[in-house]
Amino acid sequence: MIEDARRVVVFTGAGISTESGIPDFRSPGGVWSRMKPIYFDEFVAREDKRREAWRRAFSGVAGWTGASPNLGHYAVARLVAQGKVSAVITQNVDNLHQDSGVPDHQVIELHGNASYAKCLTCGLRHELEELKSAFLETGEPPVCRDCGGLVKTATISFGQPMPQSPMLRAEGETLACDLFLVLGSSLVVQPANGFPLLAKENGAELVIVNREPTPLDGYADLVLNEDIGPLLSSIIKLS
Repeated sequence: MIEDARRVVVFTGAGISTESGIPDFRSPGGVWSRMKPIYFDEFVAREDKRREAWRRAFSGVAGWTGASPNLGHYAVARLVAQGKVSAVITQNVDNLHQDSGVPDHQVIELHGNASYAKCLTCGLRHELEELKSAFLETGEPPVCRDCGGLVKTATISFGQPMPQSPMLRAEGETLACDLFLVLGSSLVVQPANGFPLLAKENGAELVIVNREPTPLDGYADLVLNEDIGPLLSSIIKLS
């Protein structure tokens, strides 16, 4: 199906990164079973919540950053390099697609990125290493060096509006593809789980690779309950 396709869109969820040791969000032992999420309005309104959010970010307790890409990421990067894949739409915040070699402009991050921070007022990017030493020394949540606004990791928190630009880009890529390949997503999170059906309704083939069944399996042309890295690396030459 990949060989026959002219334009593939890859859609990834936590399942592709668990093979790199990054925990998923909702399963037993996942991130939200170990700590309560900090909602966006709490972060904005309460300094103690901002302090806790930054403590988590700099301690690595959530485990979202610092891992290395696995065979699944490298297989996707190879398909991008071959010109088969036009875009990678991801629900992940770990930057591993970029680390595996996918150009940044071809990664559409629906839920943001945990590897850097942004000002909530002016949007200025802040590197985590530049913020870390001051926070560890004073315990004060960082503020923007330009406008003094609140600074937050560039992830989309619960209750935070979905970014319009990535959603529009993802919709455009979904409508343009002829094969939509889901890798490691439970397909239960809205509105992101609407893209596979949109692709299918627009005439694309739909393939779902996930360890567990998903609610959209009945719509797919092919469902494989397999580990992503071993499966993809067995059919895609990585060198």
